[in-house]
Amino acid sequence: MANAKVNICGIDFKNPVITASGTFGFGREYADYFDLSRLGGISSKGLTLNKKDGNKGIRLHETPSGLLNSIGLQNPGVDAFIEEELPFMKEQNTVILANVGGGSLEEYLKMIEKLNYTDIDMIELNISCPNVKSGGMAFGIRCVDAERVVKEVKTICKKPLIVKLSPNAENIGDMAESCVESGADALSLVNTFSGMAIDIYGRKPVFDNTIAGLSGPCIKPIALRMVYEVSKRVDVPIIGMGGIMDYKDAIEFIMAGADLIQIGSGNFINPTISLDIIDGIEDFMEKQGIRDLSEIKGIIGRENLC
Repeated sequence: MANAKVNICGIDFKNPVITASGTFGFGREYADYFDLSRLGGISSKGLTLNKKDGNKGIRLHETPSGLLNSIGLQNPGVDAFIEEELPFMKEQNTVILANVGGGSLEEYLKMIEKLNYTDIDMIELNISCPNVKSGGMAFGIRCVDAERVVKEVKTICKKPLIVKLSPNAENIGDMAESCVESGADALSLVNTFSGMAIDIYGRKPVFDNTIAGLSGPCIKPIALRMVYEVSKRVDVPIIGMGGIMDYKDAIEFIMAGADLIQIGSGNFINPTISLDIIDGIEDFMEKQGIRDLSEIKGIIGRENLC
């Protein structure tokens, strides 16, 4: 029998498929479509210290093979998450990741302190958030900013700490190394790419904030390359994501070096896509005679063919 189970940071995942933050809410809506216990894990909607209503104006805009979003981290706030959403999520018998974002280091630390004493399994630190005290540049662009946040969070964090990397970093490999050296137990990548769209008839940007986040199949080749590169630079578990639409995409990320994968925009196209991918991975393993995913994890690039 093929074994699709994965263990990272001492946490057991029944399979490598996690639903990505921002595309699955807290799971309630999708529970009407399938048994959430089938999932390897769920990454929560991005949480902030206080409730956020999100951005005004258009929030989603389709582009060829992709999706631009400018949601603005709409969420109920960390306290409401702990009281109202987490109990439901813990009933689903799957691994729970709390995705955490903040506009300042102080906000990150306050949220970690609150989450330390909950039943979440892991914390996924979103460093793509703008640092409001430094002119709005995201924490995940420059290594020096990321190092400070990760190091400070790690000193108080009582859960395994995953740092979610932005593809917009100055150098994704250097950023990965900086985060690991600062204490990250695992990395997830990539978050959305910066993009934009223009309303040519209105002669203005589609989004009120002008710049939005690009996800979907169009980013997969670049995301895959980044996972591959990072896997050769660090020795911690990696969660890969970016345009995964079927089991073949998922296997590619695992072969490139990912231990686990996350499904994002695909959830909007097919609410049961995660189950299709889980079944597809297991069927692929059976047909290919793969007993354990560790046999193919990182198999690409053991020799540089470029």
